[in-house]
Amino acid sequence: MKHYPKVAVVILNWNGRFFLEKFLPSVYNSTYPNIEFIIGDNASTDDSVRFVQETYPSIRIIRNEANLGFAGGYNEVLKLVDADYFVLLNSDVEVTPNWIEPVVEYLDSEHEMAAAQPKILAYHEKGLFEHAGAAGGYIDRYGYPFCRGRLFHEIEADRRQYDDTCEIFWATGAALFIKAAAWRQSGGFDADFFAHMEEIDLCWRLKRMGYKIGYVATSTVYHVGGGTLQASNPKKTYLNFRNNLVMLQKNLPLLTAVWVIFARLWLDLLALIKFLVDRKPRDAWAISRAHQYFFLHIVKNAKKRKKYDSTENLKGLYTKSILWAFYVNKIRKFSGLKGENFR
Repeated sequence: MKHYPKVAVVILNWNGRFFLEKFLPSVYNSTYPNIEFIIGDNASTDDSVRFVQETYPSIRIIRNEANLGFAGGYNEVLKLVDADYFVLLNSDVEVTPNWIEPVVEYLDSEHEMAAAQPKILAYHEKGLFEHAGAAGGYIDRYGYPFCRGRLFHEIEADRRQYDDTCEIFWATGAALFIKAAAWRQSGGFDADFFAHMEEIDLCWRLKRMGYKIGYVATSTVYHVGGGTLQASNPKKTYLNFRNNLVMLQKNLPLLTAVWVIFARLWLDLLALIKFLVDRKPRDAWAISRAHQYFFLHIVKNAKKRKKYDSTENLKGLYTKSILWAFYVNKIRKFSGLKGENFR
């Protein structure tokens, strides 16, 4: 008789009645035989918890006393979950039949594989990849994240060009499969991130511990994206710029971190100026606030730096500048990047 590891699908909710009502049915109908469904609630003030209790009484609900964000919220909820695998799933995701099985089989097949993601397509344009994750996450030498299927704002159509299951640098938090043991060993998310880039920071930490991160093309989900913070939201700008700098400080070797962060500060200044030219002063101010936070908390975040005995796995690192490739060389597709420039 085949053994099925226990999988806990955990959806973090904050005032998400609309998304739960729309997308929870597809998740609840998952056919994986050893599964538990959990709603982690971040102190919602709408009727989303009551809706789940009345419509899906078998779904377990774990409540946080405050809105701890994506990072802190999941950290607290997962302390109370017992399973072999955690699936961190956004509430605005529609899943497809048999979406769990291939990812669990892939992770189960190799001890060093700690986390993985499925193919992420756009819910509203299902022939396109979705911004948050697409066909697997990568990062360049200056800490800019990008994906197979998405370079900055350029989104590719899914023509099965990325249907190869493979190792990547980071897996999206929109549908993150992770071994519970690896989650606990790594310490989970950095709660100070609140939201945005916490999954990249986690995956980088796992890779520094010697683990691998994967993409499984035979599993597909559809993501709405921007369900909590829209792309133009200055708070999102602040969190992205702030968390990126902290992530670099925590994960790069010390001397490398010094020069990379120095370069990033100047590149961020260019972004700030562009926001001003585009008449988006709130976004420009968000970058300034992000820099202020970084320097005010530089000692605190320095204490988070850890050394690991294992050899760091840099698979998925783009050794050049993705900014240069995109804006100067006019490369608009992942396939246009030269393979020899990847670790």
